[in-house]
Amino acid sequence: MKKILALLLAVLMLASVLVACGGGDNGGGASSGGSADNNGDPFYGEDNISLLVWAPDNAVSLTKQLCEDFIAKYPDKTITIDVQAQGEADAAAQMLNDLDKAADVFGFVCNNINKLQQGNALAPVVDDYLEDVKSRNTEFAVSTGTLNDTLLAYPETGENGYYLVYDKQYVSDEDAKSLEGILEACRKADKKCLINIDNGFYGCMTLYTGGMYNDGLTEDGTQIFNDYNEDEVLDSLEAFANLFHEYSDVFMSADPARIGSGMAEDPSTVAAGVDGSWNAATVANVLGDNYGAAKLPTINIKGEDKQIIGMNGAKLIGVNSHSKFPEAAQVLANYLTSEEVQTTRLEELNWLPSNKNAQQNDIVKNSPALSALLAQSEFSIPQINIAETFWTPVGTLGAKLFKEDDYSRETLKSEFEKAVANILDE
Repeated sequence: MKKILALLLAVLMLASVLVACGGGDNGGGASSGGSADNNGDPFYGEDNISLLVWAPDNAVSLTKQLCEDFIAKYPDKTITIDVQAQGEADAAAQMLNDLDKAADVFGFVCNNINKLQQGNALAPVVDDYLEDVKSRNTEFAVSTGTLNDTLLAYPETGENGYYLVYDKQYVSDEDAKSLEGILEACRKADKKCLINIDNGFYGCMTLYTGGMYNDGLTEDGTQIFNDYNEDEVLDSLEAFANLFHEYSDVFMSADPARIGSGMAEDPSTVAAGVDGSWNAATVANVLGDNYGAAKLPTINIKGEDKQIIGMNGAKLIGVNSHSKFPEAAQVLANYLTSEEVQTTRLEELNWLPSNKNAQQNDIVKNSPALSALLAQSEFSIPQINIAETFWTPVGTLGAKLFKEDDYSRETLKSEFEKAVANILDE
């Protein structure tokens, strides 16, 4: 009996040692929050690591170099990284085709985060890095990667948004502060002001400025809005409609790409407009020293100048929840969104960093477009938690503001309530 008890005691002691060392617990490393002691190894024992990384075409070459630098940081590990081209806008769809064959680490635009979360494609940012990621990036950028209070991806940039561009020959910096001033300056110059208001991505500013925001999705994907005041939203719609009709000779709704082409015509036909960061280089090259850029202007609503609120997004880097090397994928994603790497992307690709320190770089301060994007980010709603049914009704409502002769408050109320019903698919 004593031998049996001694044997049982030995077994129990061995089991306790194994548990303390993490034996049999595949989730004791960073991917489960770093709850076990990693002995200074951020990979939690992973080695002979093979990772697939997706990056957009214009960033593949730089990403390959960054991954080589990453490998060099860990000479005690055997790491291979394959970098392939994959557009960020389509990355979510490609991921969800087959998570087991998809990239371990991938870039995507934040409006796809709901789709990825619903497909259980994302491994959340781990505890080892969580607080650092939140503190080093802007609050806005962090919000674009967060759903249900969980940070699901690493902020990479903060520049997928729109802002005001203008030709300083015709629109002064003072004019650019208000929509009324811009439209009046364009009229004096016999030029157009272009805002793609019948596109939901831009048209939403008429709702947002009135205090109506996207505020989540139900489990079945139905849009949830904040507790908005309908009268205040109607005040905003009315103010925009009044200006669009008062300056119908000046205002134009069209694809923002026409801003640059209109400014390039001889003589130019466009003096100002709301444009996206993706067109920044085109407009800057056209205008040269006359290039003006700023946050969105104010609009006068019921005698009060109110800042126009837009939609803004960010590029994010996600970790595949099915990665065969979950610890290494987290380490790499954290590295690829570090201050050092974001600064390199700023220098090489002109991507606005989400990292607060990197945003202080002189390149940002000396770039009208990047400075304007940064300023507008304070007055923007994150491009997340948006139902697929949102875009068309909002664009249709925007068209009503300038196309219809009857834009009385009663009509606007009817059109607004119809748009909301269509968004909610009622």
